[in-house]
Amino acid sequence: MTDFEGTATNGPRLVVISNRVADLRKTTQTGGLAVGLADAVKERGGVWFGWSGRKLKEPGQPKVDRIGKVMQISVALRPEDYAAYYIGYANSVLWPLFHYRLDLVDFRQPFHDGYRRVNEKFAETILPFLKPDDIIWVHDYHLIPLAAELRRRGCRQRIGFFLHIPFPPPDLLAAAPDHDWLVGCLFEYDLIGFQTEADLGNFRRYAKEQAGAMVGKDSSLEAAGHSFRAGAFPIGIDVDHFAEMASRASEEVAIDELRRKVLGRRQIIGVDRLDYSKGLPDRFKAFGRLLEQHPEIHKKVTLLQIAPSSRQEVQSYADIKEELAGLSGSINGRFADFNWTPIRYIQRNVPREKLAALFRASQVGFVTPLRDGMNLVAKEFVAAQDINDPGVLVLSQFAGAAEEMAEALIVNPYDIDDMAENLFRALQMPLKERQRRQKALIARIRKQDARAWLGSFLSALEGLRVTDAAA
Repeated sequence: MTDFEGTATNGPRLVVISNRVADLRKTTQTGGLAVGLADAVKERGGVWFGWSGRKLKEPGQPKVDRIGKVMQISVALRPEDYAAYYIGYANSVLWPLFHYRLDLVDFRQPFHDGYRRVNEKFAETILPFLKPDDIIWVHDYHLIPLAAELRRRGCRQRIGFFLHIPFPPPDLLAAAPDHDWLVGCLFEYDLIGFQTEADLGNFRRYAKEQAGAMVGKDSSLEAAGHSFRAGAFPIGIDVDHFAEMASRASEEVAIDELRRKVLGRRQIIGVDRLDYSKGLPDRFKAFGRLLEQHPEIHKKVTLLQIAPSSRQEVQSYADIKEELAGLSGSINGRFADFNWTPIRYIQRNVPREKLAALFRASQVGFVTPLRDGMNLVAKEFVAAQDINDPGVLVLSQFAGAAEEMAEALIVNPYDIDDMAENLFRALQMPLKERQRRQKALIARIRKQDARAWLGSFLSALEGLRVTDAAA
């Protein structure tokens, strides 16, 4: 299995490693990693390695598939490894910790052991497929120790890491019992990428204050005998492709839009994976407050919330699902009429083509996470808009996208009244102001699109000398 050559263009072969391999045959991708990386990897080519999504008592050999220019290599996990590594450490420790939710962190030693065990398995499995001049790009919090495991096995290729979620401040991170080991693993990468300057600042402060890292003459960091770089690389989308999809409304979406126009109704849309970090309960409450404070808009606006379930094995996700069902039922019960349902709540995946058309047919995009690495939904909503009659983006100040998208209506997702009043402002905003904001936002997301993100990170990683990476 070591004779695979793969296909790559524009430099050394790219090897992407992530928790899950995206299904490159599908047009529906969920999550920032899949949306931001799938199209770019399909174009450049190379290798994509990760978990297949299967849980087997005897995982067997990795599965190898060719999809266009990409060779996908996937492995199954034992059920006990999945429980400890994925449900346990990744999503019951790191996810809440990195989203500033110390109250939800559930650290257990078996979780930590399983996390290390799966990272060891990933390193052992991918190693025979690697070539000496490969560029290796590891993604997200599931695989923080992977570079250290590869280095232990003699891997000297340039290895980059990109964190798709936030990086917490040093005092929050220090609450994790193994925080020094965790960050020490990051030091084994040659380039560490973050979504925002705020996340980068949190990491640099920890590295210098807690781990004694030194800043080199070339702004690199030196710690634990290894020199590495860290930077902010905001992830983007393929703006033109998404805009083109938005312009092709399906018959179903077109009929729904026509019906709302006849009835004089506008639509607020939210699209999120069901997760406590997305601020969905407060979002529903803010919409309810809007209806309380502005009875003149009753029957004139609806909230369409798409929130497919995820990580149902984690109790906190089951809790939020139940809470949202109660809130939507309560608000609809208070305000609905026989021909008007204020909240339409969909709990399944919707194809990206239909999402794009739904964004274009909506007058307000409601994106209010309590904490988010970037949030590509904000950029997709802007990309989908018609400049002749654009919608308005209402965006949380704690989404990474807020660093770039200042022309959105920036709100505090913990302040119900602030969100309600900005929803009303968005619904009343004059056309010229909407167009002015849209022009500025679309220009910015075009500049920092998926291609720019991919190019900037890989240029920085490829620019490191192989001798630096091996040092």
